[in-house]
This record gives sequence, structure tokens and C-alpha cells, in this order.
Amino acid sequence: MLKHSEQQRLLVLSLLVGLCTGLAAVLLQGLISLISSLVGPLVESNSLWRLVLPGVGMLLSGLLVKFVIKDNIGHGVTKVLLAVSTNDSRIKPHNMWSSVLTSALTIGFGGSVGAEAPIVYTGAAIGSNIGRIGRLSYRSMTILLGCGAAGAIAGVFKAPLAGVLFTIEILLFNVSLASMMPLLLSTVSATVVAYLFQGVGPSFECTLAPFALKNIPFYIVLGVLCGLMSLYFTRTTLKLEDKLARIRSPWLRWGVSALGVGLLVYLFPPLYGEGYGDVSQLLSGALGEMGNSPLAFITSSPWGLLAAFVVIMFVKVVSMTLTNAGGGVGGTFGPTLFVGAIVGFVVSRLLNVAGGSVLGGIPEANFVLVGMAAMMAGVMQAPMTSIFLIAEITGGYDLLLPLITASAVSFGVTRIWERYSIYTKRIAQSGELLTHDSDQAVLTLLKTADLVRDKYPRLRLDDTLGEIMDTVSNSTAAVFPVVGADGSFQGLVEMDDIRKHMFDSAKYGSIRVYNLMKQPSAFVAPDEKLGSVLDKFEKTGAWRLPVVDADHRYLGFISKSRILMAYREELKSISAED
Repeated sequence: MLKHSEQQRLLVLSLLVGLCTGLAAVLLQGLISLISSLVGPLVESNSLWRLVLPGVGMLLSGLLVKFVIKDNIGHGVTKVLLAVSTNDSRIKPHNMWSSVLTSALTIGFGGSVGAEAPIVYTGAAIGSNIGRIGRLSYRSMTILLGCGAAGAIAGVFKAPLAGVLFTIEILLFNVSLASMMPLLLSTVSATVVAYLFQGVGPSFECTLAPFALKNIPFYIVLGVLCGLMSLYFTRTTLKLEDKLARIRSPWLRWGVSALGVGLLVYLFPPLYGEGYGDVSQLLSGALGEMGNSPLAFITSSPWGLLAAFVVIMFVKVVSMTLTNAGGGVGGTFGPTLFVGAIVGFVVSRLLNVAGGSVLGGIPEANFVLVGMAAMMAGVMQAPMTSIFLIAEITGGYDLLLPLITASAVSFGVTRIWERYSIYTKRIAQSGELLTHDSDQAVLTLLKTADLVRDKYPRLRLDDTLGEIMDTVSNSTAAVFPVVGADGSFQGLVEMDDIRKHMFDSAKYGSIRVYNLMKQPSAFVAPDEKLGSVLDKFEKTGAWRLPVVDADHRYLGFISKSRILMAYREELKSISAED
């Protein structure tokens, strides 16, 4: 539970974090627009520039990361989750600017990624470092980190409610009611900053038709397809990342990635950059098109246009992953919304082309909007964030029912085969993920090294029983480690084994430690996950186990009672209302 003074500081700092993250979001969008406006005339004059420019942006970004930043700053949301789970919510100071600059270069030159993950990483870094400067506790710093991430989403989309929901659903495993106030302050202040610089209108202008109940079955179908596409999106991304990571040379990896992205963007212009311009056109009811692509002739027929957008729907994942693998910095947030919009367009256009007048006309812009939410619900496994984000950024509150329906269906379909989101899957595989499951969250928060105790008197291998008795008489310990001159662990002697001989003084000189010593049933490493330690206790039936380092030097013992006591304290702490 937070002290009153710290709670007050947290409220003030959350307001400051919101203002800073709002400015960072505006700055990032401004940089992307500036770079895009500088290179845009080249693309308009000659479409062949699309073959080259994304690779240039990836190269510039990669060089900055390699020679200036000298740190891996990709996968921003995943990095934030890792900071909360394993690094006491501390994020390096350079992340307050490095992701903004590199992602602006990547996207401005046409990289097929989104700006949201980098700005979330930036906002979280701002919150973390302001919390560190303000000398907040780990719990308060974690809340302030969440305020930064929430403010980033609110600032980039002008969507304060979605910012709060994003933090609750995706980043923070446990948020009390009192913690909501800092989150609300940061998102409101970030949104006000965005309003001041960008106006108060929604991020996407829409031309929506009134909701018709007869279209609910089609929204359910859209939800199912988005759920299946979410599985494809997540698994293809992770598999392709692994394959590209096997290319050891960064220059070769950049060359392969730049060539791949360039070709895809040249053939399918909607893949150029974030793709929000094409999404805006679809939301306003404009006809989907291929621009000055060499494949534009395909779109002259309704079925050809559909086929082209189906291909775009599937290869967007490839262009996104290649952009990041080639040195670019960007996220999956934007591409997820883009793919969802395309799925919604393909489904509605297919129904209109195939059904004709029988179905009475399917409102394509409505399906584009709902597809964005449904796809996000499946890929990020955050249905509440998806529903309200899309409603906020489009003003589509009249479509809440289809938004809820399609998002819930997509989320449910995805969960049948995939338990984790695209952000959490790799962390979950390493056992470092904090979840909304309090038991698992507590075990992840507790560190084995913090629970080690070295209160047990040490024995030497050749100590006699008489020397053992001198040690035992001044201790209440039930076990004694046997340690070599170099600090290495030799074994242990239990009090029960000493008690058998302690009253026979005739044996004080003849019995030595090595006559009584035994080996433990298991060893524990200081950096071992607590879940693994508990498994060892369960398998061995031991009450305490020795902790040794990589060189087998004795560090102390860890006991069941100590773990249980720490678990209870941590559970009470994270469950308490501030």
C-alpha cells in the first residue's frame, strides 16, 4: 500500500508523464509526416522509387541503432512487458528518444510497419525514468510506466479511454481502483496535447451507414475470419523472424529484407508506410485501388480487385517482418489495424459482388471499421481495448454492437489455438511473463536471489564431532553446510544426524564431518525461476535446498517457509487497494 506522500507524488508525476508522452506522440507523427513529404515527390514522379526508399529508411535506422544507440530497441511493447516482469520497471533513458527517431526514419521512407509500438516504448521509458528521478517504489514506478504507455496510445490516437484499457489489458497484470487515477490523468493530459496540435476531430474520418440488425450474421463471419487471420498473423511473424535471425551478417540481412520489402511495396502500393491513408479511403467509402502498380490492370474487374486485396492481406505480415528484420524500427499495432481493415473490405466487397441485390447492399465502410477491431482483438488478445479504440478513433460508437460481436468472436477463435498474444508469446516461453493470474504474477515478481539466507554456521570437511558440538551449541539451525577453503559447497550435515552421537563424548575425536555429511537432493541457482525452484521442492520433498553459483560456491539456503512467507506478503501487496 502506497504512503500518502508517495500517492500525491504519483498523481503529480502522472500528469507530467501524460504531457511529455503527448508531446512525444505529436513529435513522432510530425517527423513521419515531414520525412514522407520530403520523399513523397520522388514516389509520385517515378514509382520505381518504392523499390529503393524503404531499404534506405531501414539502413539509416539500422545504422543509428548499431553505431549511436548501441542497443536493441525493436519490439517495443514486448520490451515494456519484459521491463515490468524482469527489470523492476526500469527502462534505459535513451529509449525516451531513440524509438521516435528510428521509427520516424523507417516509416517516413516507406517501411511497412506501425508507429504505435515505438511510441508506447517511448512513453513507458518516459514514465519509468521520471519515476526513477522521483524516487518512487517499484510498484509506483510500474504504475507510472503504465501511465506513459497509456498516454502514448492516447496521444497518438486521441483516444484516452483506449489508452487506459491498453495498459490494463496488455501491460499491467494488476491495477487497483486507486491506480486508475494516475492512468486517467496521463491519458487525458496526453489527449489534450494532441488536441492542441492536431485538432479535436477523430483520427480517421468515416462515412458510416446506420447499423442494421440483419447484418449481424455477417459480422460473426467477419469475426471468425479475423480470428483465423490473427493466428496466421502471429505465427507467421514469429516464424519468419526466427528464419531471418539465422542470417548472421546484418548487411546481408538488410539486403535480403530491403529487396523483399521493395518488391512487395512496388507491386502492392498499399503496403508502403503505415497504410493509414488507404485505411482512411476505405473508411470513407472510396473504392479500393492499386494506384500506379504494374499490377493495376488486375483491378479493372471486381474479382481482380478482390484477389489483389486478398494477396495484400496475407503479404502485409511479410513486409512488416522484413522491415523490422532489415534494421527498421516499428511495431505490429499499425499493421494489425491495416490487415483488419482489408479483411473487412474483402468480406463486404465479396458479399456485395456475389450477393448483389439479394443482400440489399453491405455497408463496406462499416465492415472495414469492425474488421480493424476484430483483428486487433485476436492478435493482441485485448478485446476491450480493440472495441473502444476503434470507436474512439473513428467516432463509430453507433456500431458498438457489431464491434463487440466481431471482437468477441475473433478473440474466442484465436484463444482456441493460441493462448498468448503476439506481444507475450516469446516472454511466456521464457517463463518471465506477468499475467492477470495473481498466483503466476506473484511467482514471477519474486526473485530467488532475494529469498536466499546464509544464517547457517559453516563446517569444514575434517572438523571433529567435538568441533561440531562447539558450533551447534551456539546455533539454532537444523542444517549446517560443509564448505571448502575456496567457498565451494561440499555437502550438508543435518541436526538429526548429529543428535545420534552428541551425548557420547567418547566419539568426539573419532567422528568427523565427512562421516556425517550427505549430499542434497537438488541444488538451486540464484537466478533460477521460482516456479522451477518450487518444482524441485515438490519432487524431492525437501524443506530447504542449498543455493550455489555457476562455480558451485555456496551462497546459502532457500526454504519453503521463506518462499511461502514472501508469497503471502507479495500477494497481499498487489491485491491491496492503495
